[in-house]
Amino acid sequence: MMLFTCGTVIAASAGSYAQFITVLFIFVAVLGVTAWTTRWMANYQKQQYVNENIEVIETTRIANNKYIQIIRAGEKYMVIAVCKDTVTMLGEIPEEQLKEKPPAQRLSFRELLDKAAIKTRAVREEPKEKQMNDEK
Repeated sequence: MMLFTCGTVIAASAGSYAQFITVLFIFVAVLGVTAWTTRWMANYQKQQYVNENIEVIETTRIANNKYIQIIRAGEKYMVIAVCKDTVTMLGEIPEEQLKEKPPAQRLSFRELLDKAAIKTRAVREEPKEKQMNDEK
């Protein structure tokens, strides 16, 4: 028959809490290091791919693993077909024939989340409005 005194149970309980807090701290530290490393790698790769002479203007998917792209190489604009194993030049486009895109808006994550929430709310409320109109 084993008898535990109150002090032994409290000591065991305190030890398990300390162990839990230690594991939690290590987990948070690993998450922090991972986030920092990911951000550093993204910035490093962004700097590696900064080109002034080559730019993809627009991409359109036409089938699985098949795309048509408009690219700018120097001062020329070209249309290319990109497939799984090949890239084929389809032709050149004069700069005047390209439509101008509006300047890209850089939205914060919060703004994107708000836009998604508004769309979701609209989709959820739409059937209710239809039901109310049907009841009338």
